[in-house]
Amino acid sequence: MTAPPALLGRIRTGVIGALVLFAIAIVPIVLATLAMVGDRPNHLSLSIAAALWAVGLLFALWATLCAVRSWRDLPREVRSLAVTPLAFIALPQAVALLVLWL
Repeated sequence: MTAPPALLGRIRTGVIGALVLFAIAIVPIVLATLAMVGDRPNHLSLSIAAALWAVGLLFALWATLCAVRSWRDLPREVRSLAVTPLAFIALPQAVALLVLWL
């Protein structure tokens, strides 16, 4: 049994969206870090970074849940693609945001 093409498209869209949003979130994190060096915390940058990260996390969860529902029907490459944003980007970036926020 093979996975439907629409499912593969949803997974691909979710992964691309998550990776793009996580990459964009790096810029406000760096700006907030630079502002903290001068003892002037920039709460707007942290809020923007947290919002971008949260939306990216939703995309990553969407891609992962789409893959989990049809896990046995998906090729191994698509499985690993679907869990990549959640496992390797969302979790470390969450730790970085928490460290900066606290």
